Amino acid sequence: MKITVAGLGYVGLSNAILLSRQHEVTAIDITEARVRDVNAGRSPIVDRECSDYLASGSLTLRATVDPEVAYAGAEVVIIATPTNYDAETHAFDTSSIESVIDAVTAINPDALMVIKSTVPVGYVAGLKARTGCKNVLFSPEFLREGRALYDNLHPSRIVVGEVSARGERIAEMFRAAAIKKDVPVLLTDSTEAEAIKLFANTYLALRVTFFNELDTIAMANGLDAREMIETLCADPHVGNQYNNPSFGYGGYCLPKDSKQLLANFGAVPQQMMRAIVEGNDARKAALARAILARRPQRVGVHRLVMKQGSDNFRQSAVQDIIALLEDAGVEMVIYEPAWTEDSVLGHRVERDLGRFGDACDLIIANRMTPDLAPFGAKVFTRDLFGQN
Repeated sequence: MKITVAGLGYVGLSNAILLSRQHEVTAIDITEARVRDVNAGRSPIVDRECSDYLASGSLTLRATVDPEVAYAGAEVVIIATPTNYDAETHAFDTSSIESVIDAVTAINPDALMVIKSTVPVGYVAGLKARTGCKNVLFSPEFLREGRALYDNLHPSRIVVGEVSARGERIAEMFRAAAIKKDVPVLLTDSTEAEAIKLFANTYLALRVTFFNELDTIAMANGLDAREMIETLCADPHVGNQYNNPSFGYGGYCLPKDSKQLLANFGAVPQQMMRAIVEGNDARKAALARAILARRPQRVGVHRLVMKQGSDNFRQSAVQDIIALLEDAGVEMVIYEPAWTEDSVLGHRVERDLGRFGDACDLIIANRMTPDLAPFGAKVFTRDLFGQN
């Protein structure tokens, strides 16, 4: 089968590699550097499995910036373009999806388009009613940044938002491409599939917020948060995952998806969805107060990435901590070896760890890493278990 994947972020790239193990796949992106990387067998994102598969040269995969080359002749087009949350409209910006749909419709109107980008609840039904385009369905992704291809090869479930023969065909396409074969498959209508995606990520945000609030209360009362969490999570009803305190949930998915869910069901009486969003803000404010209570002269920020094993800075929780400290007049220096410029967020960047440590009297780190060990008591972190 000829398949095109639009977008070479972690969702698009991992799907392109997954499907190119069995099909002829063309990927398209507006960023020429990403296209060059893929064609050269290099991963444009930090993902071990993506890097290994691309370097192997065993895939039937090419990349392009040309829509004619990408879409002509494709039987299926996977849409994995960004849908950023717009704080003014309280909704995802779906213009990148619609741009792909317009291009595919003009070039290859018979292609079936499968949206993997996260969208508001009711989006596909509304799109079909508004445009008359019937060749669109939604299939949510459940991937971790940094392990996206692994999660595609070993999926927890496959959901396709259309109960039809073509919905079954798309589900089987993803199932057959995976290494794990015993995968639950669910066909729903499009609106239910969209809600499943947003509720899934909002539940993860809820879990992160819960353990962060436990840690905040423990800090305020001199309690042993690690002991409390380990005992709580020994209960099999709770489970021992997503329980390591942090600076707050961040990154590209959880903040925007929880806000979109809140906006979608804002007219429905509820408290929890709003509490999740507000609880994440409260956690950052509590940590900023704890940092300021130490009266630091210069704060060092160790890494901007949203979690270990990722190169994504987008909406990382530490950036909000930086803003709160900045409002309090704290001088800061940032250690971010992946940043090529001399400043970021208005603060000096130091790429030498030794000079970074010497330049500040307090270091804040969302996650403790071995390279911070020499700085001992200088480090402020809430990482209790050494994991994401």
